[in-house]
Amino acid sequence: MLLELRAENYAVIDRAVANFGLGLNLLTGETGAGKSILIDALALLLGGKASADVVRHGSDKAVVGCVFEMTPGAMAILEANGIDAEADHILLRREIAANGKGRVFVNNQPATVGVLRQLAPELALVHSQGETLGSFDQAQQRILLDRFGGISTDAVAEAFAVWRATTDKLDELQSAEQDRLRMADLWRFQSREIEQAGLATEDEDIQLEAEKRVLGNAEKLYTAAMGAHELLYESENSAETTLGAALKHLEELARYDARFQEPVQQLAAAKAAVEDVDAGVRDFADNIHAAPGRLEEIEDRLAALDRLKRKYGQTLAEVIAFGAESARQLSEVENRDALLLELMAKEVQDATAYRAAATQLTASRTEAAKKLEKLAEAQINDLAMSTRFKIQVTMEQESGGWSAHGWDKVECLIATNAGEPLKPLHEIASGGEMSRVMLALKVTVEEAASGGAGRRKKTPLPRTLVFDEIDIGIGGRAAEAVGQKLKTLSKGQQVLCITHLPQIAAFGDQHFLIEKTEKRGRTQTDVRRMEDTERTQEIARMLSGAKLTETSLKHAEHLLQSSR
Repeated sequence: MLLELRAENYAVIDRAVANFGLGLNLLTGETGAGKSILIDALALLLGGKASADVVRHGSDKAVVGCVFEMTPGAMAILEANGIDAEADHILLRREIAANGKGRVFVNNQPATVGVLRQLAPELALVHSQGETLGSFDQAQQRILLDRFGGISTDAVAEAFAVWRATTDKLDELQSAEQDRLRMADLWRFQSREIEQAGLATEDEDIQLEAEKRVLGNAEKLYTAAMGAHELLYESENSAETTLGAALKHLEELARYDARFQEPVQQLAAAKAAVEDVDAGVRDFADNIHAAPGRLEEIEDRLAALDRLKRKYGQTLAEVIAFGAESARQLSEVENRDALLLELMAKEVQDATAYRAAATQLTASRTEAAKKLEKLAEAQINDLAMSTRFKIQVTMEQESGGWSAHGWDKVECLIATNAGEPLKPLHEIASGGEMSRVMLALKVTVEEAASGGAGRRKKTPLPRTLVFDEIDIGIGGRAAEAVGQKLKTLSKGQQVLCITHLPQIAAFGDQHFLIEKTEKRGRTQTDVRRMEDTERTQEIARMLSGAKLTETSLKHAEHLLQSSR
């Protein structure tokens, strides 16, 4: 929902702020007051084209901004574009300098017009004279039809994703064949070189470095080991000899006094520990001299491992993984023909599954289109139009037309005069007619959607709909019908509408007056929300002109009471 719209130094607006609410928000004012200026400002915030002409004379820049309620879709778009998202609201601001340059901000963070255009369909749909922003293109027409029919595209989307993954793999395998064959020689060499290195473990180099440190200091280590052996076991006063003698004396004492039994055990354990240490020292000394050429062998092996790490990874684990990947790619090339046949068969299978899902989707859309076109035609003709209306669902069965939402081209066709052929909506309808057709369609869809609550999955639509001068060329009973339809539509979505007709203005939940004033010798446009008494006077003005009469006031009161 649009909560606030503001403009500064924009066209004839010095500074204006409008706070919109739920339901139907109506904007009225005398001809030339600048009612469409606010809609144009909103269009800019939804990614419309900017021009330096909108900068108020004498100002350096124009600034327009708005606040929408946050939606899950909008939050996803912000996150995809690296913009921090607020939990409740989304703030859009656009600055247009007098020299034509501009800046865009989303949640007070620099952004691009492209981001605004991504957000537009999620936040609002603007139908203005001669232009439809957020556009009622074929994609929007398809979404509208799916919402009416409660149609889900999940099955088609899943089938499309599977088929696309297979075709991408197939394209990759078939493309750049010469390059892949040339790479095969490299992969074969890399795989063989790593395999022939015989890498047993991922930490072989660490173990060899430790062994190298020992062998590099062999003489020093041998001397230290033998010195320890001498003191522990070999010399006349060795630790083992001394402990053995002391142990005999303690055993003699223990024969006569029980208190020495525990010391005997402790000393015996110490003597055993000395013997174990000495055995380890002797083994260490023996191994140092067991293989004189071992140091050279280790250095050669470490050099070979370093070469592999320089080429294929910082660690042996990365080298082993690189070798496995090279072998896999080589296997894929060598088994290309078999893999190609396998993928081609899978592509046929996946395509068949997609066609089945898309065909079912087309059938559902065709059935829904027949129902919607009848209901919509009746709604359109209630709005002072005499038309024939049709929704055409055309299958594009070639794979180039496949997508996650099916292969259907959905297009609204209309004939506004008897005897004329049906043609696409944008080729026939004027701006006012387009708005009325859109209004009729939206009302039809929303009535069907609310009637199917709990039974059908709704397709999300923009939360704010804007209609600019929807009432051109109508009056009387047709105008009242337009007002009623706007009111119906506003029960499910926020609606903003510019109107010249009192019959429509009476249905508003919020009524804003756009008026021109002169301040300090300059004309400017102001916007303000009217209270009930002011609404009565404004509707009376719309009925009788600048001069209010008792009759027009009573008529205005009657219109307001009837609309409630």
